[in-house]
Amino acid sequence: MLDQIEVKQKTGNEPLIFQEKEIGIKLEDFWKWSVSDILSNVTRGRFAEFIVATALNVDPKTVRDEWGAYDLTSPEGIKIEVKSASYLQSWKQNKLSEISFYVKKTLKPDEAAKYSGFPSLWADVYVFCLLKHEDKKTVDPLNLDQWEFFVLSKHEIENCKYNSITLKSLKTLAEGVPYGSLREKIINHDK
Repeated sequence: MLDQIEVKQKTGNEPLIFQEKEIGIKLEDFWKWSVSDILSNVTRGRFAEFIVATALNVDPKTVRDEWGAYDLTSPEGIKIEVKSASYLQSWKQNKLSEISFYVKKTLKPDEAAKYSGFPSLWADVYVFCLLKHEDKKTVDPLNLDQWEFFVLSKHEIENCKYNSITLKSLKTLAEGVPYGSLREKIINHDK
């Protein structure tokens, strides 16, 4: 089995090279090209992880682990899974999107590669991030006031009977909090 590659954080100034010469394009050009659409489902999900990381004071110089069994570890050692949803999407919509979050049990990545182990929930705490803004003309995912956060423990998720949870069901289990209260909610929810 091959070891995992150690990923070091990039600055964005790294050049693309062809035939041992820089071609005038830098890594930050790729970043601008690929992740400027923060409303895109995949990018918004990663951005939600980053928002939660900033609320928890996770060192921003660390690199996101694409293949971890959960998304984040707080400085206190709390394992966190982050889920994201939005009423608004980048594409043309006839109506606002219905909100639901996927919470299926999974194998750990190393177990999945060997097809061994049992599906489980690997995080201690689950954070459901809702980009709650409903006006396409003024939506701004960078404005943390447009987000609402719901926090559930692993035990509360295990009691759910389905692989996804609707916003209506989520609101019966947890009170939404703003960004400024998120860290405290996560830390206290793990106890």
